[in-house]
Amino acid sequence: QAFDNASRLLKETGAQAVKLESGRYAADTIRFLVERGVPVMGHVGLRPQAINVYGAFKARGRTTAERAETLAEAEATANAGAFAIVVEGVAEDLAREITERISTPTIGIGASSVCDGQILVTPDMLGLFDWTPKFVKRYAGLRASIREAVDQYASEVRRRSFPEAAQVYRLDSSAPPRKSGA
Repeated sequence: QAFDNASRLLKETGAQAVKLESGRYAADTIRFLVERGVPVMGHVGLRPQAINVYGAFKARGRTTAERAETLAEAEATANAGAFAIVVEGVAEDLAREITERISTPTIGIGASSVCDGQILVTPDMLGLFDWTPKFVKRYAGLRASIREAVDQYASEVRRRSFPEAAQVYRLDSSAPPRKSGA
């Protein structure tokens, strides 16, 4: 079923790969997909879709047991054939060890600058929400700007000052009349 779903997703969306939150349990699925030509990106460390397993949205790899588990997951994901691995919300020294140990490129999100690349969730970095994870740097505060724009729009609509003449179409009286039925 994983192959059917992945190939359908690629075909119907134009995506070039799938991303799986990949504990060791997912290595067989990753290998299965890769062997059939489906490019897979793995995801280790803090896994948002597994929040119910961990009970909280918190950094991983800060204890010896979590560290060993996360490192094993990264190695299993790389060995299964993932073309890259997202390393999310892990201690910096663990992110460094993962990046040094595996040849698969690592993409950090909350894993310091030691990974091969970086990613942030766009709405978080643009400041669209009140809360963002510790590892997010806000590059803008668009929430307030958007709220202000929406409030202004709603006010103008209620006062009937929008649309203005510049946004309204008018009859072109210089155009010849069209014949009916044409």
